[in-house]
Amino acid sequence: MLTIRLARFGMKKKPTYRVVVIDSRNPRDGKAVEVVGNYNPVAQPNELNLNRERIDYWVSNGAQPSDTVKRLIKKHAEEAVATA
Repeated sequence: MLTIRLARFGMKKKPTYRVVVIDSRNPRDGKAVEVVGNYNPVAQPNELNLNRERIDYWVSNGAQPSDTVKRLIKKHAEEAVATA
């Protein structure tokens, strides 16, 4: 089963994350099917870039977002409404 989850990158104590579509049996930083966004919690303010079209495509094809990614998608949607 495919999941949409975070893969950790960056230096020690300065993490950045990629939002990836990956087989749920693969390791956290394993080979991803597709990178659909990135998240930098260290930056002020936090940086969040998501490709909503691709996320919606993968969800419609059965991919399950993790709890953290669900929260980030909701946050991204709220920011889009606030800026519009």
